Amino acid sequence: MTEITRLDAPLVVGAGVAGLTVALGLPRAYVVTVAEMGSTWWAQGGIAVALSPDDSPRQHADDTLNVSGGLGVERMVDLLTGGGPQAVRNLMALGAEFDRDENGELLLAREGGHQTRRVLHADGDATGAEVMRSLMAAVDAGDTITMIQGRVVDLVVADDRVAGVVTGDGKNRAVLLAPAVVLATGGAGRLFSQTTNPSGVTGDGIAMAGRVGARLADLEFVQFHPTALHVGKDPMPLLTEALRGEGATLVDAHGRRFMPQYHPMAELAPRDVVARAIFWQYDRGLGGAYLDAGSIVNFADRFPTVNAHAHSVGLDPAQHLLPVSPAAHYCMGGIDTDADGRTTVPGLWAVGEASSTGAHGANRLASNSLLEGLVFGARVAADVIRDQVDPESEPQAPKEAFDLPLVAGPALESLRQIMWDRVGLVRTGSGLWEARNALLDLDPVLRRTISGRVAIELSLMVILAALRRSESRGGHYRADYPEPDPMQEHRTLIDPTRAELAPVSH
Repeated sequence: MTEITRLDAPLVVGAGVAGLTVALGLPRAYVVTVAEMGSTWWAQGGIAVALSPDDSPRQHADDTLNVSGGLGVERMVDLLTGGGPQAVRNLMALGAEFDRDENGELLLAREGGHQTRRVLHADGDATGAEVMRSLMAAVDAGDTITMIQGRVVDLVVADDRVAGVVTGDGKNRAVLLAPAVVLATGGAGRLFSQTTNPSGVTGDGIAMAGRVGARLADLEFVQFHPTALHVGKDPMPLLTEALRGEGATLVDAHGRRFMPQYHPMAELAPRDVVARAIFWQYDRGLGGAYLDAGSIVNFADRFPTVNAHAHSVGLDPAQHLLPVSPAAHYCMGGIDTDADGRTTVPGLWAVGEASSTGAHGANRLASNSLLEGLVFGARVAADVIRDQVDPESEPQAPKEAFDLPLVAGPALESLRQIMWDRVGLVRTGSGLWEARNALLDLDPVLRRTISGRVAIELSLMVILAALRRSESRGGHYRADYPEPDPMQEHRTLIDPTRAELAPVSH
């Protein structure tokens, strides 16, 4: 018999920057989290925010829109950049400490796509860890948040409204009913064999929301970080963009810079441009790609995380070129929400990378992701307070949520390789069809586990979105349609209940 517990406050799924910001903004909350650390802890990049007298939220918004591939929703961008200064001040009030100069002034770095220095860092390249330290300290200092260890495997519906979740631990299952559910489950980078994302970042929340009929948006737009350390590790160690902001250059095996031939901003070009340039360095046999950070003074002190990654494989950034390759890093798409995180299904909110507000458009501006969790997390909390309903009728959840084992087998690794090879950095129509049909061959095996079911459902919808967009824009590049099409300057919205996923020959 499955245990059913009725909670007396909203339930937040996920304990990264977005989830904890929501929970801290509620009078009372429950937070369900897995044991593995999510993406926020791993974030080397900083928080982009207009704090300098020479900067403004409007300038920050302009830079955000300029890299968004024409799809940034201006109102959402304005909310993001306009709410940034206060959100960061609130975080510092909780005890977050950012790098400062000898006069005690905040150090602001410049990263790709930014026209000025506006990125806060902590301990050089450990910003995410500092953000999480301060948020967890605030949770521990109060008594309004109850942490629950477990993996959420599905959503529960009652009265045409999301009314709770099913959690899984080995063979055990439990149902938690709540007056509101917020998904802050992160992105889906681990659908790809090359990724900077840690285990657990598999798109569970996006897939669950789709399963109850929530509309999804912009799934084709996946950001591939240009510079992951290419040394055979999974996840691939990230080499923060701040390195290039501080003067590191991209060179081939002969030490020759190559970015100036691809973009006027060279190493500080938008991420999608830099990532494709590195891809072509390998694909076209142009000498590979390496990061030359030898010009950065006091490297080990300024970038201790990167320094540790490099030394773990016998490389010294002060002396050696660091081999780099793009890797799946961030999903611009996700669960379609409004400015308050409301999905198209009553009772369900989404925030952070699991959501898609349109604030990033087709391509995220560097270091806007932590800011998104802070700004929209606060907005979601305020909205959830206004709309809480205790379910009255019998809760319903898919039978598979209770019957399937959690962990997928080797077929999941096959899926990840297919997604990298055919749905990765450079796509073609024929490659997408090949991926789709290959995944459908794996479908029966993958659906035997919770993890496999998430992966196959979400991967097929990513492919569907990529097939619908026969152009190149932002994080979505079609080699058969290499230019943007003005007629396709719109978001891609998918109703999962109507998405056609049957195999079709190309």
